[in-house]
Amino acid sequence: MNPFFIPRALALLASASVLSACIMVGPDYEPPPTATPGSWQRLESTAQPTIETAGTGDISQWWQKLSDPLLSELVDQALRSSPDLRSAQARLREARARRAIAAADRFPTVTASGSGRRSRSSKETGGGDTREFYSAGFDAGWELDVFGGVRRSVEAAEADLEATAANLQETLVSLAAETALNYIEVRTLQSRLAIAQANLAIQSETLQLTEWRAQAGLVSSQDVEQARSSREQTRAQIPALETNLAEAEHRLEILLGKNPGTLHERLAPTGLLPSLPERIAVGIPADTLRQRPDVQAAERRLAAETARIGVAEAARYPSFKISGSVGVEALTLSALDNGGAGTAALLGNITSPIFDAGRLRNQARAQEAVRDQVLVAYEQTVLNALQEVENALVSLLRNGERSEALAIATASAENAAELARQRYSAGLIDFQPVLDTQRSVRTLEDTLATSRAEGVLALIRLYKSLGGGWSPLSDDKEKP
Repeated sequence: MNPFFIPRALALLASASVLSACIMVGPDYEPPPTATPGSWQRLESTAQPTIETAGTGDISQWWQKLSDPLLSELVDQALRSSPDLRSAQARLREARARRAIAAADRFPTVTASGSGRRSRSSKETGGGDTREFYSAGFDAGWELDVFGGVRRSVEAAEADLEATAANLQETLVSLAAETALNYIEVRTLQSRLAIAQANLAIQSETLQLTEWRAQAGLVSSQDVEQARSSREQTRAQIPALETNLAEAEHRLEILLGKNPGTLHERLAPTGLLPSLPERIAVGIPADTLRQRPDVQAAERRLAAETARIGVAEAARYPSFKISGSVGVEALTLSALDNGGAGTAALLGNITSPIFDAGRLRNQARAQEAVRDQVLVAYEQTVLNALQEVENALVSLLRNGERSEALAIATASAENAAELARQRYSAGLIDFQPVLDTQRSVRTLEDTLATSRAEGVLALIRLYKSLGGGWSPLSDDKEKP
């Protein structure tokens, strides 16, 4: 082997490496400007609960603010073992591997090979000689990234990885919120079921009263039938509520990766709805956009598609490849270690597209159109994020007023129903006011329970829309 071959080859490779680091075609990514309002539009200083914009505080575990130990336990379980979380973690591992694959294209590939051959010719044609041939060596190949196609590919893979990491964080946000929403639905249905059962007991007493009065000849059988009809209407609501309650429990269990029925005993005691905190910090719109993982993921996807424009552009330029090999060859196995058995080769190759009917040019144009689509999707994600916060704020503030009015109306209806029942027992009024007031109580109590639950649900949706449920310190093991 020529003793000057390897130094010369290394010098050539070093020069090529310097050349390949000089040029990068395609646009350099810059985050798009985002016009956000300076404050939320639906805040009122006199509203309850009080909404503060001084800062969002720590909302990585916002469910702790609801002071419900069972809810906190269920959310923590979901964030550890939910199938959705495991799937998102697997996607993150895939993205890491794909980034490593893209980065590997920046380096040469080296392969080892060896062969041995022994042959004997025909005595009629070749004299019957036996011949041997042995070789061993290393082959290397490298495509120079002169125009930055590989570097743009790595840039795109890195952005894809960051988008996938943000998607994992979004999964945490959604899991915490969905677990809490389903838990509140369970508690709401339990409350509504208890109300229906209590109303059924009251209406059963009313039916018994009308039956006694009918037997005494004080009222007609029409009152009895009306009382029975009213009671049975309430009884008919109970199976539907029980069915909805069972389905809500099953949804919660599946969300946690548990078999249906696993949590029934834990959830069976009817619990009170969590109370709303007196003060809630929401920050300003810009804080929300920084906190929300879906906005971060959309921005990183935009960066990835922008980098892929460079990949498509680089395909339109010449490509440079260097390949070489070093090894030994000999006619006998023992001669492979002789100094004269060495071989070496170095090859440079350049190819350039000349005519492809516009295929490469249109591939670059197509990628630009993909980038523009992702830009629109990013802008829509920002708008949706702001809309979700505004909607949650309106729902939270207005629902408090509604619940307050319903509470007053329910108390008055209960008083009216009791007075009507007493007057009917005394024979001062007919049975219709009793039916009307009991029907009103039944409707208002159910509506009030639903309204109070909607207030808690609105708070949960607000925390979700703010991006609560994760923090940079909570997923160190899953950082890209």
